[in-house]
Amino acid sequence: MTDPTQIQQYEQRRQRLIGIGLMTVAVLLFAVLDATAKYLGGHLDTLQVVAMRFVTAFFVALIFSNPILRPGMLRTARPGLQLVRGLFLVSTTICNFFAFRYLQLDEALAILFATPFLVAAVAGPILGEWIGWRRWTAIGVGFAGVLVVIRPGLGGMQWAALISVGAAIFYAAYAIATRMAMRHESSETTLFYANLVGLLTMLPVLPFVWTTPSPLDFVMLVGVGALGTLGHFLLILAHRRTPASTLSPFMYTQLIWATALGYLVFNDVPNRWTLIGAGIVVASGLYLLYREQKVRGAVAPVAPR
Repeated sequence: MTDPTQIQQYEQRRQRLIGIGLMTVAVLLFAVLDATAKYLGGHLDTLQVVAMRFVTAFFVALIFSNPILRPGMLRTARPGLQLVRGLFLVSTTICNFFAFRYLQLDEALAILFATPFLVAAVAGPILGEWIGWRRWTAIGVGFAGVLVVIRPGLGGMQWAALISVGAAIFYAAYAIATRMAMRHESSETTLFYANLVGLLTMLPVLPFVWTTPSPLDFVMLVGVGALGTLGHFLLILAHRRTPASTLSPFMYTQLIWATALGYLVFNDVPNRWTLIGAGIVVASGLYLLYREQKVRGAVAPVAPR
């Protein structure tokens, strides 16, 4: 293969495949994080798990990022936005981890995948990213899929599902704030400040909810933060190699991982309503991503964590 055009096309395909692989591994790590948080939340205070997630994530990110050698990473043009964005992420994590105590992983995640619909719905007035009737239809169908999972008024709804809805709302706000921040900051800077705000918010809470964990639980508590940071780091690497429009559909593979882990670890078998609702949500989300790509040529992805 000596043709420069063929060599370039081969390299582009190779980089895209690497990016897709990184994205798939990242969402697998997020699914493991969720399963670990659910397990720990069964016998430890949920706020302790949340606090350790951010404490560990901050120090892991500190090692990877090394802001001492890269002081420019600490410069932010929008400190207020970074603060609010970090608080949205903390709120999302608290809601998610509380919901995991009562919901199956696949149920909570199917509801959380309403986030792209919320982002698309409010991106017009906030970001000027207005959408047409096709995407509004996809949003409506997607929310119908969430209702199938929740089943309000049909005897299937758990009050914890409302916590997952709250997590989706907070995460949509976080995604919007991230889009705004990315216009001025690098991915590394936004990741660093998200963990910093989480640390400063949850560290004062930790002494009031702390229970001395077993050695295994302590390793898992540290692992929750490490998995989150490593997952986001892989997302950054993936987006450096592959267009967001190519990567975004693969975020839905997290639902497969979560369902498998829910069965293997907690013996949770998804019911038919969750499967139907999740299928509707995924199909609507994929169509929404397709329209985003066709209209703007790129998709701003919503990260699972």
